[in-house]
Amino acid sequence: MANELEMTEEEKIQYIVVKIGSEHYGINISLVDNIVRMQKITRVPKVPNYYPGIINLRGEIVPVMSARVKMGLGEDVITNQSRIIILKLEVQGLVGIVVDAVREVITLGESEIDRTAQNSRKQDTTYINGIGKNGDELISIFDINSIVDEVSVS
Repeated sequence: MANELEMTEEEKIQYIVVKIGSEHYGINISLVDNIVRMQKITRVPKVPNYYPGIINLRGEIVPVMSARVKMGLGEDVITNQSRIIILKLEVQGLVGIVVDAVREVITLGESEIDRTAQNSRKQDTTYINGIGKNGDELISIFDINSIVDEVSVS
């Protein structure tokens, strides 16, 4: 009977689906602290080009990075739909990621995520650790640790 229970209760994880360029990416919702509208980003000298700077979020200084620039997809195109996803990470603390738009929250089980992307690494870093299937749509699941590998903007 316990075996039946294990088979029917697949672990489901919620993801926030964001748009960067023409692609959709999933961010594990347990890592998301907040989603804020675009605001003035203060430039910090001598940081990598994928860190446009820092923001003041309710009195706390938060480094903000561009996932688009980090992944080599060109410069950010800021629109009314652009958002900053505030991630709460164990080691780095709060980090913001600029995305083109936030679409929806979806729930995926392990059987709906193809982990083969992780095994096809051609370089040191790939920013995706799986491809989720949400109906007919494919959503690349971000490996947040490889995207936010170094936060030294302070």
